[in-house]
Amino acid sequence: MSKSAKRFVLNQLEKAGVTLNGADPWDPHVHNDGLWARLLRDGTLGLGESYMDGWWDAEELDQCLFRLINASIQDAFPKDLAEMWSVARGRLLNLQRLRVTEVGEKHYDIGNDLYAAMLDKRMIYSCAYWKDARDLDAAQEAKLDLICRKLGLVPGMHILDIGSGWGGFLKFAAERYGVSGLGVTVSKEQAALANERTAGLPVETKLLDYQALDGQFDRIISIGMFEHVGYKNYRAYFEKTASMLAADGLFLLHTIGGHHSTTHGDPWSEKYIFPNGMLPSIPQIGKAIEGLFVMEDWHNFGADYDKTLMAWHARFEAAWPQLSASYDARFYRMWRYYLNVFAALFRARNISLWQVVLSPHGVSGGYASIR
Repeated sequence: MSKSAKRFVLNQLEKAGVTLNGADPWDPHVHNDGLWARLLRDGTLGLGESYMDGWWDAEELDQCLFRLINASIQDAFPKDLAEMWSVARGRLLNLQRLRVTEVGEKHYDIGNDLYAAMLDKRMIYSCAYWKDARDLDAAQEAKLDLICRKLGLVPGMHILDIGSGWGGFLKFAAERYGVSGLGVTVSKEQAALANERTAGLPVETKLLDYQALDGQFDRIISIGMFEHVGYKNYRAYFEKTASMLAADGLFLLHTIGGHHSTTHGDPWSEKYIFPNGMLPSIPQIGKAIEGLFVMEDWHNFGADYDKTLMAWHARFEAAWPQLSASYDARFYRMWRYYLNVFAALFRARNISLWQVVLSPHGVSGGYASIR
């Protein structure tokens, strides 16, 4: 079994232009021959866990993973138990509503020191906009300003940020565009630091589930939160936002998107990074907004997420000597695998990043797309 598993995997590596123990920096070096059977048994979960366990390495991990993903070698592997369990759980349960705070507790609350070291100075944990930017700080500021311009923010507006993180967008919009606002998050650590960082501004961050919201807002924004909503809740999510948006308002949804409709996430990512996370598709979003919103603009700049993730990775690696006092070696391998595999997915255009502008009744005279 082990020998046949090895032959199968090596054949797939060859198709991807990857050589076992080769001389290229993207070639994997294997330290445990149990890897081959593990990959066949556990699929993407096994690939990620075996890296975390030190069973294999690659000098340029992002390039190794990119080649595997770009060659679609996963399609040749048999269905594994981890994926089948993920599919079944996604169809039978609604974990996004049963465990509303889980992603906050297991991902966003693991340590503000980690995120402060890895992210830009505003602590923006979503895709940056690199069109005219040369560094992470400038690219994230460009993204925030792009959103403000797409929404036509003007002084005096009252805005809502669903999944507001560490308050970076609210702070930027209040300082640059003179708006007031409310942000909500399910992360205790985010809420506390956001309110500390926005003290003195007419904005507030609440520790609150989006379904518990009420009020009326001139503009609504959701940046990198929709991936936690779950396909069973897309319609309810948009019904909630529609109920709170002014009749002449705009709603901007910033989300990672998948190119195929699914009902579950990736087993490794679900287990270690984003519990109960899943990516929406264009048809799923379209069906969920039907009769509630008019789609005014759909902007895909997913290639920019590759650059963003690699910038985060570089900052994480540089900060690791200090972070290692609080996080163990297995966490280090888990986190660097997370950043590199997502960069590879975006580089291969396997997934996308969308900004979708929606209006309740259609903008009179038409909406002018902004890039």
